[in-house]
Amino acid sequence: MYINIKDISIYYEKHGMGKQVIFILPGWGDNRQTFDYLISALKDYFTIYIIDYPGFGNSSFPTSDLSIFDYANIVNEMITRLQIEDAILIGHSFGGRIIALLTTMYTTKFKKLLLIDVAGLKPKINISLFLRQNLYKLLKKLSFFLPKSLKRKYLKKLFSHFASNDYKNLDKRLLKTFKNIVHTKLDNYYQKITLETLILWGEFDPITPFHDALKLNKLIKNSSLIKIENTRHFPYLEKKYLVSRIIFEYLKKDITT
Repeated sequence: MYINIKDISIYYEKHGMGKQVIFILPGWGDNRQTFDYLISALKDYFTIYIIDYPGFGNSSFPTSDLSIFDYANIVNEMITRLQIEDAILIGHSFGGRIIALLTTMYTTKFKKLLLIDVAGLKPKINISLFLRQNLYKLLKKLSFFLPKSLKRKYLKKLFSHFASNDYKNLDKRLLKTFKNIVHTKLDNYYQKITLETLILWGEFDPITPFHDALKLNKLIKNSSLIKIENTRHFPYLEKKYLVSRIIFEYLKKDITT
């Protein structure tokens, strides 16, 4: 199904017929298909909505650069127009950024939250990352002294070596949007969350490290944390049955007939 918001055609799916609604917000670059297993496990008990963000999946590209606040606006307007009330929000990675804003900036009411390896927290000071970033800046400046015939090739190799996979694989139309999002830290918004929250986190997540989970657990006063052992950034895919079972146990008291 499609809904047009701010001149963007947003694709979403609706599964199940339960009275309690779940709204799933995937990670950056992912789409609804990564949650197929979880949806199958829950759709007999809940009504589930899941979205493809602008620029991903079946949704159209935005006509201008977006910020995380724009994404939150789009999702909030979608929830309002579809008349979804008291939904349970499930967010992975980038989806957590949106949830942090949805639950603290708007009057829309939600029931509770489930956050999986979410992003948006200010990182610990990382000396190796600091040195790597500054080395890249220095080497980039050196291109000034190269002839035009070599400059482009040099910068391309430099970018390939230093850029993250997310950045390298991104459509050029979303590069500025990606920069806008990763440079916005949301600690203050997470801290304002008062809803009951379950945090699930991969033990060896290299993208959002486990110390972020501990920090988030402290920021959100009404939260519980479960570490998913021997998993990385996608525990709901790496240990599908275990994570789906944990989620079902957390949500089963919300099943209404």
